[in-house]
Amino acid sequence: MGRFVEKLKTAETALSFDDILILPRYSDVSISEIDVSTKLAPKLDLSLPLLSSPMDTVTGREMALTLGEIGGLGVLPRNLPIDEAVGIVREASVKKIPVAAAVGPFDDERVGRLLDAGVSMIVIDTAHGHSKNVLEATRRYSSMGAVVMAGNIVTGEAAEDLISAGAVSLRVGVGPGHACTTREVAGVGCPQLTAIASVADVARAYGVSVVADGGIEKPADAVKALAAGADALMLGYLFAGTDEASGALVAKEGRCFKVYRGMGSRGALASGSARYGEFKRVPEGVEGLVECRGSVRNVVEWIIGGIKQGMGYVGARNIRELQEKSIFVKLTPSGVRESGPRGLYEVRY
Repeated sequence: MGRFVEKLKTAETALSFDDILILPRYSDVSISEIDVSTKLAPKLDLSLPLLSSPMDTVTGREMALTLGEIGGLGVLPRNLPIDEAVGIVREASVKKIPVAAAVGPFDDERVGRLLDAGVSMIVIDTAHGHSKNVLEATRRYSSMGAVVMAGNIVTGEAAEDLISAGAVSLRVGVGPGHACTTREVAGVGCPQLTAIASVADVARAYGVSVVADGGIEKPADAVKALAAGADALMLGYLFAGTDEASGALVAKEGRCFKVYRGMGSRGALASGSARYGEFKRVPEGVEGLVECRGSVRNVVEWIIGGIKQGMGYVGARNIRELQEKSIFVKLTPSGVRESGPRGLYEVRY
């Protein structure tokens, strides 16, 4: 047997959210007892395990401050003008609200200004976090005193290298985002649930947090991501369309929408996002419209409500117990089909 055939024969199966369910367990836990707080870094605790994605149609001043006020963490985009970013960080610092900011691997001056303003965390925002530039940036920014989240990655090997470089948090996900086309363009990535577990297995040994970034479109996905080893969730699509999202409002056929675009889309690249490389390249994202969703507070309530209900089914009082007690079952196509409403003329939620 040739080595290429052998590669195909030994290829592992990787799983994403709809491929599994969590078995219910004995529970004596009431929803009111459940604690969804998480530790993102040694001195950065969140009462809610939710971060906003550093996308320029998701996180601006309003999103960052609102999410911070209710217990999550807003992450400012790397293409936000530095004076504006510094102003938001200073405002958050005065209000004692945590806020993070995304940067590239060559943004030492930007990092310095953000640190002076009191930023809670620096997020090295690249599509391929297991690279020489990101490793070197992680070392430099950490030596400047930054609390560094590095990524994006999908393997345990990448986790080992970034942790060795000084990262205290790891961002997981290559290609699962709703506005991302990396897998279609470059043919690389890993289904998100397997990616989370692969990184978490390494991160847990070092006390480093794992942030699942991309692919979450309903509360059940959030529960599964946490159960598979994530300490927190980074949301773009679910926060896009909210009142606080920074995307432009669009009226279409009597309905309200907001613009939502991947940071690898043609429009984002033209506006100065270098997340997908420092040179002109084929776009790895798309731009579209998301229906207006109301306040981000309502979306957060929906997601957290689902997380708590899932934890209740497992008998988990906190995220660590969810991870310890969860038992996964793989689904067949019939099992996937069975897992939602069907056969109804009209469905109302």
